[in-house]
Amino acid sequence: MLSPSGEDHGHKALPTYDRAMDSEPPTTKREMRRALLARRRSMPAAAVAAASDAIVALLRELPELATLAGRGTETRSVLLYAADPDEVDLGGLIDDPPAGWTVLLPRVVGDTVVAVPHVPGAPLDTGYRGIREPSGPPLDATSSAAIAAVIVPGVAFTPSGARLGRGAGMYDRFLAGLAGAVRVGVCMEAFVVEDLPLEPHDVAVDVLVTDASVRRRADGGGMMSA
Repeated sequence: MLSPSGEDHGHKALPTYDRAMDSEPPTTKREMRRALLARRRSMPAAAVAAASDAIVALLRELPELATLAGRGTETRSVLLYAADPDEVDLGGLIDDPPAGWTVLLPRVVGDTVVAVPHVPGAPLDTGYRGIREPSGPPLDATSSAAIAAVIVPGVAFTPSGARLGRGAGMYDRFLAGLAGAVRVGVCMEAFVVEDLPLEPHDVAVDVLVTDASVRRRADGGGMMSA
């Protein structure tokens, strides 16, 4: 499992999700996703912005990402994402990445996610499901395999790093092909849930960063403090 660091990051965490708060507690993956998305879309914009700022600050200091800075002109590829209005916003990292990072953003082609290099400040197009996407050529298979880290969005995560996505399975397939990349999930603490209905293809994250905590997976999947 993943374990919270227990650090106080200087602000009050949003309340955690409680199935009892729903009039009809979700029992299937689709129902749970629908209920959580409805709650997320109801979050005040100021609360989402504050949580996003806290998460970006933690990501900048995260040891797993800080060690990616290359030496000299060497850079390491990090896949971020352009957020929906109610998602954790990584704009601070996209527009001002740490030294040594080559920023990549995802684009959906058919039923596949591809990674596309992004120059800070470059415009983004509206793509799959209205998501903002880069327009340049994607990485080839060899370059994609060398991606060092992926910041992974999710509707919800469990304390052990399991992820609930949007339902298409594209991120899971993409992540499964990146054996050497560190997978860092991000969400508001309010959307860390005790359990999720999982399927064999679901890919967990190695680190989970929220506005209130950092959780890491230990070797063998056991609990480990940050």
